[in-house]
Amino acid sequence: MERKIKYIVIDVDGTMTDGGVYYDENGNELKKFCTKDAAGFFAAHRVGMKIMVLTGRACAATTRRMTELKVDYLHQNVKDKVSFLKKFMTENNIVREELAYIGDDLNDYPPMQLAAFVGCPADSCKEIKQIAKYVSSVNGGYGAVRDIIEHMLTQSDEWNDAISEVYGLGI
Repeated sequence: MERKIKYIVIDVDGTMTDGGVYYDENGNELKKFCTKDAAGFFAAHRVGMKIMVLTGRACAATTRRMTELKVDYLHQNVKDKVSFLKKFMTENNIVREELAYIGDDLNDYPPMQLAAFVGCPADSCKEIKQIAKYVSSVNGGYGAVRDIIEHMLTQSDEWNDAISEVYGLGI
């Protein structure tokens, strides 16, 4: 099956992390990202998909990790994700059929309505699970994003070739 999705929008807290907010003794916010998600990011990039990380919180740890993962667009502290995403879609001539959204909680519900494909971690709220086309068996922060991207790319028969090229595997 040919893949129509060209952009993946991904939430951070509860999707790429376990949803916890941690502070060190100096008040710096810390986040634990799962290294397994990197394979999904790299495979998506390999097949030409663009990744936008869209989060309602701003955090230096997020900036650092998303730089390492070479995301195409990083937008933090976005309180109105729907308006932001509509404007982005208009400015970049993106139609619903080209957009996927991965998130876990109620703040993701409205912008998910703009996407043709919705994926979520296993521990997402029930409302998100009800509208998801794919509910990962993996919790947020433990490789759910990789699992969801793998599912998407497996449906279009691109996963094996993408990871073979990225990691030099003979699969």
